[in-house]
Amino acid sequence: MNIAEKTVVSITYTLRDGSATGEVIEVVNHHEPFLFLFGAGQLLPQFEEQLMGLKVGDSFEFLLEGDEAYGPYQEDAIVALPLNTFMVDGSLDMEMLQVGNMLPMQNADGEYFEGVIAAVDDNSVTMDFNHPMAGVDLHFKGSVVDVRPASLEELAHGHAHGPGGHHHH
Repeated sequence: MNIAEKTVVSITYTLRDGSATGEVIEVVNHHEPFLFLFGAGQLLPQFEEQLMGLKVGDSFEFLLEGDEAYGPYQEDAIVALPLNTFMVDGSLDMEMLQVGNMLPMQNADGEYFEGVIAAVDDNSVTMDFNHPMAGVDLHFKGSVVDVRPASLEELAHGHAHGPGGHHHH
C-alpha cells in the first residue's frame, strides 16, 4: 500500500539543521516510530508532499527550506511586555521569568500561543513568539515502516491511534 490520503503512516527519520551533515535536531527510531494520519492537516504540507506515494521499505531524504517549513524568522514577533503582565496574585515568580523558558500566553482575543523569554530587565520581559524552528532549513532522512488504511474512528477523530487503541497526544 502506498502513502495516500486516509492512510496511517509510520516512519523513522533523522532531522538535521540545514543539510545532511547539519546538527541533529531529532531522531525517531524503530522502537517508537512517528505515527500519523496522512492528509489530516496536522503536518507541514511540504513534508507530506515529499512522502506521498511511498510504501513500506522506501527511503526518503529531502530538505524543507525555512520559508516552506515554519516560515521566516520575524523580528516583529519579538515583543517587550511590561513586567506587571507576569504578576500573579500581586507577585512575580522570578523562577518562571528565566531567559529560555517557554511560557503559554493569551492575547486580548483569547487566543493561546507560546513564547520564549529572550530577556528580562527591571521593567519588562522580552518575549520571542517565533516558532522555535522559524527560519531553519530542515533536512529529513528516513524510511517508511508501515502504511495502512485509517480506521473509521481515526478518520472521525482526525488523527492516528497507536497500537492497542486510542491515544491522544
